[in-house]
Amino acid sequence: MNAVPLRNNKAAASAVRTITVLGATGSIGDSTMDLLRASPERYQVEALTANGNVEGLAKLAKEFNARFVAVADASKLGELREALAGTDIAFGAGESAIIEAAERPADWVMAAVSGAAGLKPALAAADRGATIALANKECLVCAGDFFMDRAAKAGACILPADSEHNALFQALASGNREELVRVIITASGGPFRTWKAADIAQATLAQALKHPNWSMGQKITIDSASMMNKGLEVIEASYLFALSPDEIDVLVHPQSIVHGMVEFSDRSVMAQLGTPDMRTPIAHCLGWPDRITGRAAALDLAKIGSLTFEAPDYDRFPGLKLAYDALRTGNGATTVYNAANEVAVAAFVAQRIRFGGIAQLVEATLNNWVRAGNLAPLTSADDAISVDHDARNSAAALLPQIALKAS
Repeated sequence: MNAVPLRNNKAAASAVRTITVLGATGSIGDSTMDLLRASPERYQVEALTANGNVEGLAKLAKEFNARFVAVADASKLGELREALAGTDIAFGAGESAIIEAAERPADWVMAAVSGAAGLKPALAAADRGATIALANKECLVCAGDFFMDRAAKAGACILPADSEHNALFQALASGNREELVRVIITASGGPFRTWKAADIAQATLAQALKHPNWSMGQKITIDSASMMNKGLEVIEASYLFALSPDEIDVLVHPQSIVHGMVEFSDRSVMAQLGTPDMRTPIAHCLGWPDRITGRAAALDLAKIGSLTFEAPDYDRFPGLKLAYDALRTGNGATTVYNAANEVAVAAFVAQRIRFGGIAQLVEATLNNWVRAGNLAPLTSADDAISVDHDARNSAAALLPQIALKAS
C-alpha cells in the first residue's frame, strides 16, 4: 500500500509573506504576533493597528519593523507621533487610517478588530483580494451575505481564525458539499454550565469572567458565560460555509479539546482536536495552504483521560436559541442580535442590568425590530452599520425596563 505523500514545505518556507494585523494589541493580535515572533525570517509586517493602546502598538511596530501603523482613536495621533519619533514608520489615526492599513499591499491580513468597527477595514482588505484570517465575528454576523459575496467577486480568500470555524474548515476538507449532513460546533459551556437558571440570572461580573478553559478578552468571556458567543458562531458558520440553520448543531464539550465536527452522509464524523489555545487556529491560517510549527502545547489525550459531551440547555442559555431565531428571520436580524448583545454586555459590566438581563434585552430588541417591519435585506456596509446603529439605540431605550425586570 502506497503511503500518502505529504506536501513539501521547503518552497513555502523560503517565501517571505507580508502581514497586516488589524487589532494587533488585543488577545488575538497578541497570539498572532507571538507566532510571527517565532519565525521572523518568514514574515514582513506591513501594517499594525490598535484601538487606543498607543504604547503597545508603538512597541510592536518597532519590534517588527512595521511599515505603517494606525490607531483608531483619532485623538491619540499626537501621542502616536511622539511614540514613533526617530523611526521611519508611517502612521495615522482615525477610521480612515485603519482602512488605509487594510488597503496596504499585504499578502495576509489578520482581521481582529472587535465589534462593528471591524467591518469596513475587513471589507477593504477583501476588496483588494487579500487572504484574510477572519477573527472578527461582526463581519459575518452583521453583514454575512454581502461580505462573502464581495470577497468572492474580488478573489479574496477568507480563512476562519476562530477555533470552532477553523476546526470545521479543516474537517470539511474530508468530503464534498453534497455529502454533508451537518456541522457540529462545540461549546465549553462556560463557567455556568452546571448552574441553576436562577443562579445564572444573578451571576456577578467576577463570576462571568472566570472561564474554565480559555484566556480571552472581557467581552468574549462574558459572551461565553451566556453562550451568546456560540449563537454568534452559529450565525458565522451559516454565512461562512453557506449552511442552513438546520445543518448546524451545538454540542457542549467541557474539556474544549474537540473544537468542531462534520458529519457526512456515510455517517463518518470528522473532528479537529487541539489544546485550547488560539495560536493553533491562527497558525493554521498563517501557514495555509501549508502548515507551520505551532506554539501551543502538544495534545496529550492519555493525560486528559476522557472527553465528554452534552446537549445545550436552551432554557438556561436562551441567547443560543435567539441566535437561531435571528438567523431564520434574516434580513438584518442577526445584526440586531449582535448589536443588542453588545449594549447588554456593556450594561452588565457597568452594573446597570443583571446577568440574566443580557438575553432579555436581546430578545426584546429583536421583537421590537421585527414588529416594526424592518425586514429589508442588507446590501452594503452602510446598510449594516445603519441597522447596527438603530438596534443599539433601541436596546438602550429598552434598558430601564429590562433592568427592572431582571432585578
